[in-house]
Amino acid sequence: MRLSIGVDIGGTKVAAGVVDEEGRLVEVVRGSTPTEDVRATETVITSVVNELKARHEVVAVGIGAAGWIASDRATVRISPHLAWRNEPLRDALSSRIGLPVTVENDANAAAWAEYRFGAAKGEPVVVCVTLGTGIGGGLVVAGTLFRGAYGVAGEWGHMCMVPGGRRCACGNRGCWEMYASGTALARDARELAEVSPVAAHRLLQLVDGDATRLTGHEVRIAAQEGDPAALEIFTGMGRRLGEGIADLAAVLDPSCFVIGGGVSEAGSLLLGPARMAFAETLTGRGFRPAARIELARFQALSNVVGAADLARRRV
Repeated sequence: MRLSIGVDIGGTKVAAGVVDEEGRLVEVVRGSTPTEDVRATETVITSVVNELKARHEVVAVGIGAAGWIASDRATVRISPHLAWRNEPLRDALSSRIGLPVTVENDANAAAWAEYRFGAAKGEPVVVCVTLGTGIGGGLVVAGTLFRGAYGVAGEWGHMCMVPGGRRCACGNRGCWEMYASGTALARDARELAEVSPVAAHRLLQLVDGDATRLTGHEVRIAAQEGDPAALEIFTGMGRRLGEGIADLAAVLDPSCFVIGGGVSEAGSLLLGPARMAFAETLTGRGFRPAARIELARFQALSNVVGAADLARRRV
C-alpha cells in the first residue's frame, strides 16, 4: 500500500502525517509556524517531512497551505496569516524534500478528505468550513474538488458579514472569520476580560490573570466546565457560524456541510447554536431540504489526510 505525507501549514502550527490509501493516519508530528519568515517556514516543513520520511517509505508530499493557491497548485498567491506573497512553494520544497510535491489550499484538502473518507463520504455536494486562526472553505461537487477559474474558490471566511466591521488580515472589514474563528474567540474573551473581569473570572484564572494570553483554547476549556461567560462567547460564535452557513446554502445548495479545523474540537458547544441559527435563517426554510451539518471526522487533521491523498493521486 502506497503511503504519502500531508502537511498542514496554519497560522500558528505545522502538522504533518503519513497517510495510507484508505485515509488512515499512520503517524503524526507537529511543530510551530514562524509566521514572519518564508524561509524559516520552509525549513520547518522540510524538517517534519524528513522526520517522517526517515521512518516510512512514501511516494509524495501534499502541502495544505492557509492561503490563495494559484491554479498550477505550485504557487501561494497570498496568505493573510503568513508571510507568503506569490511564493513558488512547490519548487522551493521539491528541491529540499526530494519527492513530488503538490500544494493545495488547506480547506480544499480538508474538504477532499471528508468527501473521500470522512463525514461527507459520497455526498453529491459538500461544503467544508474550517475554523482555525481564520475560516477556510472547500467545495466538492460530484466528486470533483472545485477550485474556481483562478484556483482561489471557497474563501468563505472573507465574505462580508458586518459591513464596516472589524478589520481583517485580508485588508477588508467585517469578514466572517473576524466573528467566527479561533481569532474571534480569543478577541471576544479578551474584550470581556477588559470590560468585566468579574464575568471573566474563570477565563482569567486559566491565564494567571493576564488577559493578553487568552486564546480560543482557554475559552473552550472554560465552556466545557460550564463557565457562563465562556458558554456565552461560544453561543454567540456558533450563531454567527450558522448564519454564515445559511448564506452559503442559499448560493450553493449543498447536501452536507462539514465543520472542521481546530476550533471544531469544541463539538456541540459550537454546533448546537450553529444548527439552531442555520434553521432559523435558511432561505426558503420549511419548503426545501436542509443540508446536514456535521463535524469533520478527522477534525483538525482533515487537511493532512486530504493533502496526502491529493498528492498520491497526482503521482
